[in-house]
This record gives sequence, structure tokens and C-alpha cells, in this order.
Amino acid sequence: MARVKRGNVARKRRKKILKMAKGFRGSHSKLFRIANQQVMKALRNAYRDRRKRKRDFRRLWITRINAAARLHGMSYSQLIGNLKKADVQINRKMLSQMAILDPAGFTKVMEIASQFAAKKAA
Repeated sequence: MARVKRGNVARKRRKKILKMAKGFRGSHSKLFRIANQQVMKALRNAYRDRRKRKRDFRRLWITRINAAARLHGMSYSQLIGNLKKADVQINRKMLSQMAILDPAGFTKVMEIASQFAAKKAA
């Protein structure tokens, strides 16, 4: 069996990790073992936070919609429930953008929801 020297393979693997660790402070970007740990941690955090970002934005949209809806005398849950019953197909991202950038349009949506709430009460 011929002897296999791993010089090129190992060097490329280490260089790849050190390249990914560029910008880290101190030994975290210089020493392979420490850099490898930090790169793995960074990749783990990035993976987790890509999913967390979606949850965070949804929470932000809901908070904004709730604040705007309460200015019109309705809670968030009542607004969403009435819009669902009125068969209004508008998502939370669009609602929150309307609440901020187009208050007149949001008021129209609130009127639709409140009309449906009035029908339900009658």
C-alpha cells in the first residue's frame, strides 16, 4: 500500500476554516483549533437565528397592528378574528405596513372589521 500524505487536503481544510474566521478577534482568527470552534459556533448561531428572525418579525408586526388597532378601539385578536370572518385576505406584514405608512387605508380595514363585528352583535 502506498503512503498517503495529507498535506494538501489538510492545508485546504484549515485554510477554509481560517478564511471563514476572518474578522474574529485575537486567536479566534489565528489558531486553527480555536478558530474551528468559533466558526462552528457562528454557523450554529446563524442557522438558529435565520429561523428566529421569522418569529421576531411576526412578533413585531403583531405588536404594531395591536397598537394601531387599539387607537381605533379594537384589540388585535378582535381585529384578526373579524377580518377572518369577513374573508379579508391580508397578511400581518401588509397590515403592519399599512398601519405605519398608510393610516387612511388601515382605517378602511378597521371599518370593514368593525362593520362585521356590528353584524355579529346584531
